[in-house]
Amino acid sequence: MRRLRACLGAVAAVGLAAAGTTALIAGSASGATSALANRWYAAAPYLMPLDNDPPDAAAIMDATGLKAFQLAFVLAPNGGGCSPTWGGTAAVSSDTAVQSVVNTIRAKGGDVSVSIGGYGGTKLGQACSDPAATAAAYQQVITKYGLHAIDFDLEEPEYENTAAIKNEIGAAKILQQNNPGLYVSVTTAGTADGTGWFGKQMLLEAKSQGFTPNNFSIMPFDGGFNGAASQTGALTNFNQILQSTFGWDQATAYAHEGFSGMNGRSDTGEYFTQADFQTVLDYATGHHMDRFTFWSLNRDRQCTPADNGGRTSGTCSSVAQNSWDFAKYSVKFAGVTPPTSTPTPTPTPTPTPPGTGCKPAWSSTAVYTAGNEVSYGNHNWKAKWWTQNETPVAADWGVWQDEGAC
Repeated sequence: MRRLRACLGAVAAVGLAAAGTTALIAGSASGATSALANRWYAAAPYLMPLDNDPPDAAAIMDATGLKAFQLAFVLAPNGGGCSPTWGGTAAVSSDTAVQSVVNTIRAKGGDVSVSIGGYGGTKLGQACSDPAATAAAYQQVITKYGLHAIDFDLEEPEYENTAAIKNEIGAAKILQQNNPGLYVSVTTAGTADGTGWFGKQMLLEAKSQGFTPNNFSIMPFDGGFNGAASQTGALTNFNQILQSTFGWDQATAYAHEGFSGMNGRSDTGEYFTQADFQTVLDYATGHHMDRFTFWSLNRDRQCTPADNGGRTSGTCSSVAQNSWDFAKYSVKFAGVTPPTSTPTPTPTPTPTPPGTGCKPAWSSTAVYTAGNEVSYGNHNWKAKWWTQNETPVAADWGVWQDEGAC
C-alpha cells in the first residue's frame, strides 16, 4: 500500500546515537507543552516533511483550521542498525529539519504525531532484536520531539514477517505503558473484506500480547476499490473482524476503528474525490469511529500539466481541486468548521471580435503543444498544454482556451 512512500528523496545521512527508554516528559527541549485533544491526533493527515515537495504547514493551518499533522516516516538506517531515521537516511538524533517543522506547527497552537513504517525501506521491527530494543529506538523519537501521539504503519513486506510484527506490537505496548496518555494508532492494509490474512495475523498478535491501541485503521485503496461505497463496505467488514478477534460488541469495535484514505488518484489508478471523502466522513462520524486520516497533504493540491499528465503523483492529487480541499475533511472530523474561502475565479478570456480570421482547422490526429492555435466550431482556440485528439471545448480544467468567434 501507499507505494508513493517508497519514493523518498535522498537526505544527507548523519551519525546515529542510541538512547534508552524513558518516560515522555511534556515541555521537553522539543518545545512540547501540552497535548491536543485526542480527536486532533485521530484526524491528523500524513505529511512528508523532507520529501515530495513539502507544503508549508503554517499555510495549511491558516487556510483550513487544521491543528495536527502525521509526520512520515521513521525507518531503520539504510545501512543497517536499530536506530531511528527519517526515510532511512537522516538520523533522528541529530535532526534539525523536521524539528523546525514541528516548532512551526506548535508555535501556531498545533502538534504532530509521527508515523513509523509505511511502504518501502527497512522497518525497525525488522532490524531490532526484540520488542524492548524496538521500543527503545522509538522512545528516542518520542523523547526527541516530545510526542503525545505515534502511528505504527504496518504494511508489506514487514507485516508478512512474523518476528517483525511481534517486535512492532510488543514495542507499541511498551511505549503505551512507559508514556502515559500516549495516543497510539496502528495502520494496516485494507481489502474489500476489511483486511487480508496478514492484517488479521497482526490483530491476533495484538490480542495475544494483550495490546489495545486507540485504534486499528485500514487503508481501503490500492485493492480494487471504486469510490466511497466500496470503502465504507470494507470498514463495515473490518468492524466485524475486530468484533470476532477481540470479543468486542459493534459499538466498541467502531470506537477502536479508523480510516486512512488516499486523496485523488491512487497508486493503482482508483479515484477518490471530495464527494467520496464526505461520504466516508459521514460514515465515520455516524458510527463513532476513532480515526479519519489520509495520504497525504503533500498531494492535497491541484496538479499542473508538467507534474501530472494522467499519472499518480506524490505532490498533487490528479483530481480537480482547490489547495487543501481534503485537509478540510480532517478538520471536520476533529469537530471544527473549516474557514470559508472563495476560490480564485478563472479569468474570462477576451473574445476575439467577430470577423477575425480563423486559425487552421483543428485535426484529431495532429499533436498540439502549449500556445498552438486552431479553429473549431467557428471559434479560435489556444492549447494550454500538450494534447492530441481532445476536441476543443470550453471547460475550466480543459486543455483548450476559447479565444472567441472567428
